[in-house]
Amino acid sequence: MKIMKTVNTVLAIVLVACLAAGTIVERFQGNEGATAVVYGSWWFMALLAVVALGAIAIVIRKQLWHRPELLMLALSVPVILLGGALTKWTGQHGSMTLLKEEPTNEYTLWKDSTQVRTIPFTITLEEFKTVPYPGTMTPMDFESHIVVTEGTSQGEPYVISMNNILKKRGYRFYQEDFDDEGNSILSVAHDPWGIAVTYLGYALMMLGFAGLFISRRSHFRRLLRGAAIITILLIANNIHAADTPPTLPRDEARQMGQMYIFYKGRVCPLQTFAKDFTTKLYGNATYKGLTAEQVLSGWMYYPTQWYDEPMIKVKGDDVKRLLGADERYVALADFTDPNGQNPIQTALDALPPMSPKAKNLKAANEKESLLRMLTGGTMMKMFPLTDQRGQIRWYAQNDKLPETLSDDEYLFITQYLNYSTELVAKQDYKALDTLFAKTARFQAKQAAGLLPGKTQFRAEQLYNALTTGRWLAMMSITLGLLFFAMSLVTWGRGKTGGRWARVLRILGVVLVAMLTVFLTIIFTLKWIAGDHVPMSGGFDSMNLMAIAIGIITLCLYRRFNIAPAIGLLTMGFCLLVAMMSGANPPITHLMPVLRSPLLSMHVTVIMISYALFFFVMLTSLAALLSPSRRGELRRISLLMLYPAETLLALGIIIGALWANISWGNYWSWDPKEVWALVTLIVYAMPLLTATDEVKPRAIGFHLYCFLAFLSVIITYFGVNFLLGGIHAYN
Repeated sequence: MKIMKTVNTVLAIVLVACLAAGTIVERFQGNEGATAVVYGSWWFMALLAVVALGAIAIVIRKQLWHRPELLMLALSVPVILLGGALTKWTGQHGSMTLLKEEPTNEYTLWKDSTQVRTIPFTITLEEFKTVPYPGTMTPMDFESHIVVTEGTSQGEPYVISMNNILKKRGYRFYQEDFDDEGNSILSVAHDPWGIAVTYLGYALMMLGFAGLFISRRSHFRRLLRGAAIITILLIANNIHAADTPPTLPRDEARQMGQMYIFYKGRVCPLQTFAKDFTTKLYGNATYKGLTAEQVLSGWMYYPTQWYDEPMIKVKGDDVKRLLGADERYVALADFTDPNGQNPIQTALDALPPMSPKAKNLKAANEKESLLRMLTGGTMMKMFPLTDQRGQIRWYAQNDKLPETLSDDEYLFITQYLNYSTELVAKQDYKALDTLFAKTARFQAKQAAGLLPGKTQFRAEQLYNALTTGRWLAMMSITLGLLFFAMSLVTWGRGKTGGRWARVLRILGVVLVAMLTVFLTIIFTLKWIAGDHVPMSGGFDSMNLMAIAIGIITLCLYRRFNIAPAIGLLTMGFCLLVAMMSGANPPITHLMPVLRSPLLSMHVTVIMISYALFFFVMLTSLAALLSPSRRGELRRISLLMLYPAETLLALGIIIGALWANISWGNYWSWDPKEVWALVTLIVYAMPLLTATDEVKPRAIGFHLYCFLAFLSVIITYFGVNFLLGGIHAYN
């Protein structure tokens, strides 16, 4: 038995090392290089075969047919690997180009574009359409209207679009691409055996995990009968002040923010652009007590006074040296040297393409360009006009306007900034408010009812108002640290740590509940404003993780006294990470392929699993700091590891199903997929070796769980910022 355990441990370490190495190879040689060197090599196939045999050996050695849940879990591994092998050996994936009105039954294989395969029917493209979001030119979906003909039968019409595939005779067709001539390119997948066997493996795995929570004999059910510990309190704050350059009064600036703008491919309140504009420059949504709208209006109407204002945040010693600055904030004036040149642009021109030194330079140059575009009148697309094809386009003041425009409309748009600037100079704010209201009416008339609804508009405004600054993250972290520290201090004072500990625990629970409700409101507002579930980016996923942690904390606080402290601390770190760049990402339309309910399910369960792993890590940290409680804390960690591992496996499976539905391929060896698998393997080890006995020291277990969280960090942050891939939040 000991030999088998050692062999399995070594096998897991080797597999993890090979998977990690594959992601590094992909970073430098791309997916094809990683497949050739690692994932598709004979030795990696042999390693996976050994893993499958090892799982079968465990079934036989431990006679798992007496434990159905463990049997299904063990067998799921070789079944999933067999499914992958069948996909590799018997599956076919390729591309089919459809020319309008020209029937075809041929497609070329991805792995060898010289090989052509045929399908047992013909497909004819009648029309390809790009369907935009209402009132914009941003694509909402791509549709291929086709006719499928078999033999002499009459053709059947179908529509293939993103997340709406065609299945026929064992073949699946996906919308892959299109060209400028209106021709459509479909992905073709034919993999009847591999998918069926792989899905069977997925089902076995999830049934096995479900059995762990249901079976009375399971380790999880036995752990559920034990465990205890403790909690505590306090406060945090934030203040600003200083002389500020001139700007509009707060009420007029707010009125300006009520107008619409076409920004990032969508129609939204001008307030949204102002917020992103300010955070892009300064790293925060407010500046010296000024709102984002006031900052924007300052740059619009008082550009010379703001020209020397050091509010542009830059990174890197090389950038500061070029701009002659000692601090991290510079002024727009610093971007012009004595010769009238931009030193940042000069340095960029001298660097070779893709130079790693260019990152900070490009970031600084982008901010300077943003201000030049704003003051040059080409940034703010506030004027919707109908073109000759009847489509609505949005224009900035200095854009080339349609020739069909009336004289009055032409003068209104081209002289808008000059006239409003004149009113600001006269401080005639009543007339300025009238101009803003007139502009809003012009937008409503020209956009012909395609503007966002009042509820959607107000939701976005409230979302913008509630998500400004890092104060919430810092307050949560401060309180969490204090609660966590005091929970260790009061650990042993009576059964629950004494009267004050109970009071502080209740306070901690209330704070967690309030924070969870607040973040849920933020989540809901962004959902309403963006018209899709907000789960597609780094900020969204970290906000969702914080909500998940709050819910988990509220579910666990009665059993584990330390839960409120860990919950506050963890939620604070999630919020801080979400705002690490100093700016919330704009509420943009989703890519068409992301408009799938499976996206919401995939992100939700993955984020909850990560939240539970974070709990395990902090519990192990508490155990390392408090040796006398390591046995009890080990039980707590194991109790959370079971649902965490289950949810991670479920999240990976949902992601695979979503990829198969949208792209025709359930596993692509992308770095995020690989590291999620690595995390699953890493956290499976303590569960495989767990026993019911209370181990008073258990230092090895806690040290392992503390370090294991590195795999989660790499999966989320390492992939996003270092390894790249299709899942990176770039």
